[in-house]
Amino acid sequence: MSRPRYVAAAFALATALALSGCAGGGTHRLLDAVAAEPDAILATHRILVVTTRAEAQDRKEVFGGERSVDLNFARVDVSLPGTHVPGRVEQPRSDARRDPARHVAAGEVALYRSRDGFARTLRDRLRQTDGRALVFVHGYRTPFDNSVYRAAQIVHDSGYRGTPVLFSWASTGRTVDYIYDNNSATVARDGLEETLRMLRAAGAQRIDIVAHSMGNWLTMEALRQIAIAGDRGLSGRLGDIILASPDIDVDVFKSQLRRLGRPDQPVFVIVSRDDRALLASSIIAGNRPRVGDYGNDADLASLGVTVVDISGVSAGDRLNHAKFADNPLMVQLLGQRLNEDDMLAGSRDDVSRRIESLAKGLGQTLGSAAEIIITTPLEVISIAVGGR
Repeated sequence: MSRPRYVAAAFALATALALSGCAGGGTHRLLDAVAAEPDAILATHRILVVTTRAEAQDRKEVFGGERSVDLNFARVDVSLPGTHVPGRVEQPRSDARRDPARHVAAGEVALYRSRDGFARTLRDRLRQTDGRALVFVHGYRTPFDNSVYRAAQIVHDSGYRGTPVLFSWASTGRTVDYIYDNNSATVARDGLEETLRMLRAAGAQRIDIVAHSMGNWLTMEALRQIAIAGDRGLSGRLGDIILASPDIDVDVFKSQLRRLGRPDQPVFVIVSRDDRALLASSIIAGNRPRVGDYGNDADLASLGVTVVDISGVSAGDRLNHAKFADNPLMVQLLGQRLNEDDMLAGSRDDVSRRIESLAKGLGQTLGSAAEIIITTPLEVISIAVGGR
């Protein structure tokens, strides 16, 4: 590792540790919101949950960071405040209780004591959404409550119209537990594979996957297992696979792609060269480059994926690690892709026109001028957006 990159990575690690000390306070109680008037709520979304977490000792947390041998199932109704800003997950300071009039908050939570009961709910929801399902797999250092809030924010800000399913694996939510989280993600591979098969059995006609950070390792391993079993595309039900800021060793990722074979469905890899969280991960992993800040888009694209470089796009956090969800343009691009199937398809001019049109529609919420570089196996598309 070069000295400038090492210094930047060391700074990123120190920043991550500092942020972990003040983010979210000492508790992660999902069920701890004050009452709010209905007109103070912008929208409420029902998130279906499959998790490898064990139930928390504090019942208000619902699920904690310990691993469960069996899958657990739940549904959570999550509200967004009337003051919600696209890209943000509005949080209270320190240990203050959530106010649904100002914060993203959970209302009703239901636990399923049987797989069959959850499967019935899945079937009902899928019938209401034309068989479309979106599985969101969160990343490292994510407690259960934050995984639920992020899932609801993505669903709302993207305008997704299908059935949202959160797959939440046993992350402790602590920066110092990187190795534990990585092992928890590995343990959860079978659970994610089982979840995808459960969705197919419940009547899903299209299953899209959005994974973030370390959740990409888990996602790629589950897809690899499915491919080895001889059902790479889940009988044609697998839709888009969107890998945001993948915290995976580049060589490991290449080997996973080779084993999967050239994908039949679109696979998008979202990268950013200024991702400080991934710089920190590279130190922990022995100074090995991570996919999410890899410097050779064409190398990845040669394996059949589409690389979306958003290094020039502004972020909502100091680590630049969640741009896919906290930048208004990116989260709406995500929604248009998932809802319309063709946002990043077509000719160079057509793709540029679509993105520029969306950026203009966002107006002042977009921020400063930016450049998005899309590298496909066939061409490179550079799109300038934003500005005031």
